[in-house]
This record gives sequence, C-alpha cells and structure tokens, in this order.
Amino acid sequence: MEKIFNSKIYSQYRFTIITILDLMVVVLATCIAIFLDRSIYIPDMISYYGMNILYFLFISIIVYLISFKLAGINKALWSYLGVKEIINICISVIIADFICTIAYNFIFPEYFSNLRFTFFAPLLIVGGMMFMRIFYKALNESSRYKTNTLSYKNTLIIGAGDAGYVLLKELNKNNRFKANVVGLVDDNRKNSTVNGVSVLGTTYELAKLIEKYNVELVFLAIPSISKYDKNRILNILKECKSIQVKVMKSGLSLLEGEKITRHIDDVSIEDLLGRGVANLSQDEIKSYLRKKNVLITGAGGSIGSQLAREIFNFKPSNLILLDINENALYMLERNFDFKKSHDESFSEVNYISEIASIRDKKALLEVFDKYKPDVVFHAAAHKHVPLMERRPKEAIKNNVFGTKNVMEIAIQKEVERFIMISTDKAVNPTNAMGASKRLTEIILQAKGNKYKTKFAAVRFGNVLGSNGSVIPIFKEQIKKGGPITITHRNIIRYFMTIPEASQLVLQAGYYASSGEIFLLDMGEPVKIIDLATNLIKLSGLEPYKDIEIEEIGLRPGEKMYEELSLDYENSEKTANNMIFKNTTLNIDEKALNSKLEKLEEIVNSGTNEEIRDYLFEVINSYSG
Repeated sequence: MEKIFNSKIYSQYRFTIITILDLMVVVLATCIAIFLDRSIYIPDMISYYGMNILYFLFISIIVYLISFKLAGINKALWSYLGVKEIINICISVIIADFICTIAYNFIFPEYFSNLRFTFFAPLLIVGGMMFMRIFYKALNESSRYKTNTLSYKNTLIIGAGDAGYVLLKELNKNNRFKANVVGLVDDNRKNSTVNGVSVLGTTYELAKLIEKYNVELVFLAIPSISKYDKNRILNILKECKSIQVKVMKSGLSLLEGEKITRHIDDVSIEDLLGRGVANLSQDEIKSYLRKKNVLITGAGGSIGSQLAREIFNFKPSNLILLDINENALYMLERNFDFKKSHDESFSEVNYISEIASIRDKKALLEVFDKYKPDVVFHAAAHKHVPLMERRPKEAIKNNVFGTKNVMEIAIQKEVERFIMISTDKAVNPTNAMGASKRLTEIILQAKGNKYKTKFAAVRFGNVLGSNGSVIPIFKEQIKKGGPITITHRNIIRYFMTIPEASQLVLQAGYYASSGEIFLLDMGEPVKIIDLATNLIKLSGLEPYKDIEIEEIGLRPGEKMYEELSLDYENSEKTANNMIFKNTTLNIDEKALNSKLEKLEEIVNSGTNEEIRDYLFEVINSYSG
C-alpha cells in the first residue's frame, strides 16, 4: 500500500484518482439506495428501467463531481483527515443529494421510495467515503509501525494532553524523527490511552521507563509547562545515557492540520538554567516609550536587535535603528515588515535604519537632528576579548570615544533618557575590552545628574545565544562530531537569555535618573565545562566517549570568573527584584575630560602596551 501511494503515478494523478474513487462510491451507494425497496423485483426493475437508472447515475455523477470540486474534497490529504474535512464531505454530499432527489422524482415512478433514497443515499455515500479514508490511514500507520519496530528509535512523549495527541498523530505519519512511540508519560493521566498508545507512568518514573523500554528519543510536549517542572524533567533526562531530547516550543497554537514537527526544537541550555521571561511593569516601560522617538545604537547586534523587538511592542512613534552592519539592519526591518503586515495595531509604528558609526560624530549629529530621539539605548560596542587584546586602540576608539560621542550629542539635543549596555567584564577588568567598558561607566557617572538627560548603565554577564557566545559554538562543534573546546575546566560565568536581558534593560531604563549602574540578577554562576557536558548529554551522546572535551588554555585577557560589583559598590534593591542599583561615584567631569584627551593622544601615537597602561591608570584612579 505504501509503495502505491508513494509511486510517481499516484503523485502525478492523485487528485484525479481520489475523485474517481469517490465517484465510484457515489455510483455504488446510489444503486444500493435505489434497490432498497424489497417489494420490487430487481431483475424486472432493471429490464424496465435500465436506461432510466443509467441516465440517473450519469446525472448523479455530474452533480456529485461538481459538488466535490467546489468543496475541494479531492484535494484534502487522507493522512490528515480531520473534523473540517469530514464536515466538508457531509455538506457537499447533502447538497448533491438534494439536487439528485429532485431528479429522482422525475425519472422514476412514484412507487420507488423517494423518502428512502433521500435518507439512505447520503448516509451510504458519506460512509463509503469515510471508510476509504480511514482504511487508508489504518494501512499506512500499520506499515509504518512495522518499520518502526525494526529501525526507528523507541520514543516517549511527555504530555498526554492536546499537544501530545497532535504530536503523536504527526509522528505516526511523518518519519522525520524516525520515532517508534512506545508510550506517553503524564502526571495526571496514568493508565489511560491516547490514540491507542498507553500512558505508561508519571514524570517521576521517567528514568525507570526509559530503561525498561530502551528509549532513545524523548519529546517534551507540554508547551505551557512551568519553569520548575521543565527544569526538573530535563535534569532527570540529562542523567539518562544516550537520550536525545526534543522540546515543543512554548506558546504553540495547536491548529488542526498544522505541522507540529516544525515547532519542535532541540533542548537548550536556556531550558536547563531556568532563565525565562522577566517580570516587568508594563505601564512603567510604556510611560517612557509609547509614542516616543527611540534610537538604538548597535541595533543589528544580539542585544540591540532584541531591544528593538521588545521596544517595537510598546509602539513608539519612531524606532531608529543605527548600526554599521547594513545586512543585520535589513534583516531586522524584514522582521518588522512581517509583524506590521500581520497586526494592524502596529500600523502607526515607524522604523528607520540608519547606517552610521558611533565614531563619526558628524554622522551621529545628522541622525539626531533628523529624528530628534527622546530615548537612546546605547548597545553599540566591540565585545570580543581576544580581538580587543590584539588591538586595544580599537576598543577605546569605539567603546570609549564612540560612546562619548553619543552621550555628548544626547546632552546637546536634550534627550530625555540615555541607557547604556555595560558588562560584568567592566568589574575589576583584566583586559582592554573590559577596561574600555569600565571607562564608559565612569564617563556616564561623571555626567550623572548635571544635565536634563537622565543617564543609566545596565551591567550584566554573558548572554546565551548571542553572537560569538559559547553555546552556538558548542552546538556547532557537537554537530561536527567534536571535540568541544573550552579554555579551562574551572572557568565559570554568569548567564542570561537575550530576551530576559533586553526586557530588564527596558525596566531599568524607567529607573534611570542620575548615572546609576543597574545590575541584573544573573542567578548562580555556571561552570563552562558543565554547559559543554550537558549539551552533549542532551544531544543523546556521551561526553569523552562520543564527543571529547578539550582544554585549550585561557585566552589573552580572559578571567577565570567574572564579578558583577566592584568592592566599593553597594547594591540596593529596586522595585523589581531582579534589578539592583549600585551607588554612584562623584566624578569631576572636567578632570576626567583632561585624562580622556591624553588617552586619545596615546591611542593615536602610542604602542599597544602604552595604550593599555594608561587606560588602566585612568580607570584605577576611580576606585572609590
């Protein structure tokens, strides 16, 4: 059966074949309905009314053919038979039967039962059409099951609700994952069945069930699962050997006929770390973004682009996207084009890309004059430590003097708020990149509350999935068969997801007042080697057996661990329990500008060593 339906002939003439099969059912059911009257001797009826019967069958075929075509019955895939298809079949048959009943009245004598034909013909036709489709599905699924038991992976689905049911049906007819579903797992439906598959136990019995049924693949099919339960389940799964884990995306709409496998992802480290959506005060954020002109520098980067997406949802009047990377801005605009075309509520939101470098003060001034931003989010920066160690002058030109350009123009144009993205590498820095970011914090605090513009910086650690971060690198290395390379097995870092970091930046922006440095709650620091090990395990592989982990040594300027606060900084809580505010320094702006002038001279004429030495001399002179 599977060979027939996968053949070239069937693929080429599928619609025609389905139509012919349906019309054969119509002919057979119509004949049965005509001959239902037991008082009629069938041979006599055929001899007297044979031509009339043929004439009527011809009319019936034409009527049903037109009705089926208009309803698109022949175009519905039998593998995806659902409620909508069944309703379409019933409606088209009822309409065609009504017309045929009228014709029946005129063609046959009264003693042929019109009432019997009117009721039995559509029932027989619908029953026959449904039988063909269900028979096909049964044969197709049984043939796939036989294949599954031989070559496919034994699979568990966690979740016996709507999502689990739809996923189960999809896996039965889609061999993308080569899944032989041996059962489902659900905390509330143990010992029940879903589409003929048993719910074997609860999530607390996962380890035993995986061992008992030799499971190799697990789907977590509970899109609305809580963060706690998701972490609990994934922590169980990562301890099971050679288990590949797939997770259904949250917020999934289970539309009938929707290819649910498109919404299945590999499990991510973000899931294991339990980082999620931040708790925001929407009204506070809306108060300074709605109907405002908002400028984002570095809008093409990981944080900048996510900030843009978050801000877009608050419906500013103009969203100005500034970056030197034209391709990144082009793709971001396409994203907004799609969203705007599918949601009329965003019709008044304008977004404009401007290609400019923050080092070019004249170009920046033109952008500010043209769009008159009310709020500036400054995310543009060079961030890769090893690269900036080789060229510290580039870190200073971009991160320090580029940022200074944006700040000065913001003050000149009386921008309402200026929020700068900083990093934990600015705390007790050991590299040029971190030192350059620390100096931008000092410059920002020097301006503090001296101007109409409200200044603030937001400091956080590594962002999961950002450009150049370890997670995408590890995934690529696993895909290539290893090895995964880490700098040192004891190195630890703080991690946060891109959406969470961006959302908390927006919240911190509301608190901006006088040059504060806000810290985001990064949770517990994580060992990089643990990230690597867990990623390997959750890919269904074994560390050091299937994928090696190699230490390559610390890179220039790299620290074993990062900090979020300097020794002299005291943090206090804000209204949001994931955001803390550090004490601000009282900095003489004039004296600082004098040091910056000297730094600029050294950057233009000094060696890398001279540049680094003076950069650290400047930041160390502001140590509380």
